[in-house]
Amino acid sequence: MASESKGTVLLALGANFAIAVAKTVVGLITLSSAMLAESAHSWADTLNQVFLLTSLFRSKKAADSTHPFGYGKERFFWSLLAAVGILVTGAGFSIYQGIHSLTSEHEAIPASEFYLSYAVLGFAFLMEGSSLIKALRQVKGEAKDYERGFVEHLRKSNDPTVKTVASEDSAAVIGILLAFAGLGLHQITGSAVYDGAASIAIGVLLAFIAYALGRDTKDLLIGESADPELRLDIIHLISGFDEIDGVVELLTMQLSPEDLLVAVKVDFVDGLDSQRIECVSTEIDDALKAQYPIVRHVFLDATTATEEQREVAKEVTALAQADAEGDEAAADKLREMEQELDTQSQR
Repeated sequence: MASESKGTVLLALGANFAIAVAKTVVGLITLSSAMLAESAHSWADTLNQVFLLTSLFRSKKAADSTHPFGYGKERFFWSLLAAVGILVTGAGFSIYQGIHSLTSEHEAIPASEFYLSYAVLGFAFLMEGSSLIKALRQVKGEAKDYERGFVEHLRKSNDPTVKTVASEDSAAVIGILLAFAGLGLHQITGSAVYDGAASIAIGVLLAFIAYALGRDTKDLLIGESADPELRLDIIHLISGFDEIDGVVELLTMQLSPEDLLVAVKVDFVDGLDSQRIECVSTEIDDALKAQYPIVRHVFLDATTATEEQREVAKEVTALAQADAEGDEAAADKLREMEQELDTQSQR
């Protein structure tokens, strides 16, 4: 997955750099607000691809004494910087340029300059489209592997790299169409208002993309848990051991898109000696890592559950069993139960 993400980012980097140069040259010639906004958009995207490539390389550093769980969260940090870059460089400049255009006087633009802008936007559309297709193919392939729908996987994916590229390229294609519309109406009516309005619209679009990416990446950076579906699968696997009386608490955290930390408190059946508990703990560790390759670290804590904890554990185990039998609502029920418990604990 990481190598495919690298290929997606490299293609996007090359496309965005070529587009940024072309848009900047034409934008400076025509002084079109929409074209200048699009050039800022492309330079922001180019910088963001550099951030994403940096994240892919730095996240592969081996774990050491100062970072015992590795450097996987570098993926999330640099992706957050990319979101900030979209907001500041892309959205900020586009909105500023649009407002400046609406409040300034403009000289008539020769038809040849409009045609030059159309040619560059057409070139950009082809380049961005090819990059978008590559990103969407990767998302589609991953969605198939996870047995999810395309939109569902794009929303739930823990890989900020391909999500950022897909979002940027989608915004780029829409932005190009907005620039086309603004320039076309400017040429037809002779009013630069449409040009400035297109620039502001591009900025608003980029601000929305930046917010959505930043929100998702922030959750991963500060320690987001695994999806409810995967947590139910883990609970079901652990509960399947005869020596386990119940899963008292399950804590998970994404260390990277490919690495998951699992910490679980389990209530063993009465009468087990320490040696048997150690053997079962090792068997659970091995089973989890074999069944779910994303699980990298497993910590088990033998706990004596209270009656209240046992009741909750039974409910969660029942949901895990239902999920294993194909109940698609089980994950939503788990999420609702957890939200209710969170609310109770905060009172």
